[in-house]
Amino acid sequence: MSETGLRERKRRRMYQAVSDIAVRLFVERGFDAVSVAEVAAAAEISKPTLFRYFPAKEDLVLHRFADHEREAAEVVVAARAEGVAPLAALRRNFLDGIAASDPITGVNDHPEVRSFCALLYGTPALVARLHAYLERSEAALAEVLGGDLDARLAAGQIVAVRRILAQENWRRIEAGERAADVRPVATAAAERAFAALAAGLPELA
Repeated sequence: MSETGLRERKRRRMYQAVSDIAVRLFVERGFDAVSVAEVAAAAEISKPTLFRYFPAKEDLVLHRFADHEREAAEVVVAARAEGVAPLAALRRNFLDGIAASDPITGVNDHPEVRSFCALLYGTPALVARLHAYLERSEAALAEVLGGDLDARLAAGQIVAVRRILAQENWRRIEAGERAADVRPVATAAAERAFAALAAGLPELA
């Protein structure tokens, strides 16, 4: 592997390790009760080094969403290369996520995932930061859909549907339902939601 590749792997490991330490501390004591200095000390790095990796305290938690930020856009690009309609590909991507218990769909009842989601949705600062992530995801999707007003309107609807479906699934998990019981309900809801999108956005279906 090249030196550049090794550096990238090391950087990714650092991101993951520091984020994991921070999330553990936040879950144990609360987001507001843990300082950035405490996270840096636990990770055995300096505060300036930590801020080079994570510009804001909230990013220590939302790093786990980083790989999903361009997911919808990448799904559309890959679909078009194969001659598949954007909405059909996005529907399949979300349904596959439900089947695989991908935490991003909300259908996952693993204790660590539940603790993380409780931290995320129970902390106003993190919820606010999450909206910035969703806006970037929406912008990336709009760009590959054409970049004009119609594309931005479509991307807004698609991202909103994915978000609302995931939050509804998480609400059921938080209320004590098992992922195995939520999964068929979540699948049916996703099918209805994407059917409605297809009816309203026929040019993408």
